[in-house]
Amino acid sequence: MILVTGATGHVGRPLVEELSAAGRKVRALSRDPARAGLPAGVEVAATSDLPLDGVTSVFLVTAAFPDGCAEPIARMKAAGVRRIVALSSYSVLDDDPRNMIGVRHRELERRIEETGAEWTFLRPAGGFAATALEWAARIRADGVARSPFADARTAPVHERDIAAVAARALLTDDLVGEAPLFSGPESLSYADRARIIGEVAGRPVRFEELTPDQARQEWLRAGVPPHAVEARLRMFARLVGHPHEISPVDPYLGRPGLSFARWAADHIDSFREAAS
Repeated sequence: MILVTGATGHVGRPLVEELSAAGRKVRALSRDPARAGLPAGVEVAATSDLPLDGVTSVFLVTAAFPDGCAEPIARMKAAGVRRIVALSSYSVLDDDPRNMIGVRHRELERRIEETGAEWTFLRPAGGFAATALEWAARIRADGVARSPFADARTAPVHERDIAAVAARALLTDDLVGEAPLFSGPESLSYADRARIIGEVAGRPVRFEELTPDQARQEWLRAGVPPHAVEARLRMFARLVGHPHEISPVDPYLGRPGLSFARWAADHIDSFREAAS
């Protein structure tokens, strides 16, 4: 059986769908199992219970365990889990001790390696396309997207591409002991993202550039952890005016990565709701 943590999250949900479609037994963890809304045949359990009986492989996301992953990983080792596929971060390659995203994910990878289980560490680069959902309420209300550093360029990754690489790591032996690093297929500024959402939605979306301090306050109010806020601001500042390096997902999926326009189309209801 494959255990998927964070099963109702951006990556977890499409991953559960892929594993279920492949005919595998899946136990999906959710903070609220009654509202999970996952495919028929998927066993749903509470994250707080972390039931590991019969589990041979785990997809692990840190966001599922706000108190840290040390204890869950120790329980996986004790239960004899044979394979752990973790959603890590390309920030592990940044040795700046102020980059707490990198520090925390290096610690995650180290703990998993020490279990002796087979491992794969997914290291998406270029940012998650899904961060644009932070704009959804404002775009629905008044057609405005707000962010600092309008010309900071990233290569946003569609969560379905991350889920597809995770599925390959769980269903085959192809990526055991590997740390796939991959980005989205195009280098885009934050202003580009807003424009593309407007084009797909069929309504103008105006980009409004925030000062770093304004962004800091907005993200903190939205519940983004302080260490993540500061890491994002430093990263955005470094990316201004520089094309983001593209790390193709093709070697892992045998196809190009999904575009940001495709992501926007897949999530268009989030941006159109108020106009319907």
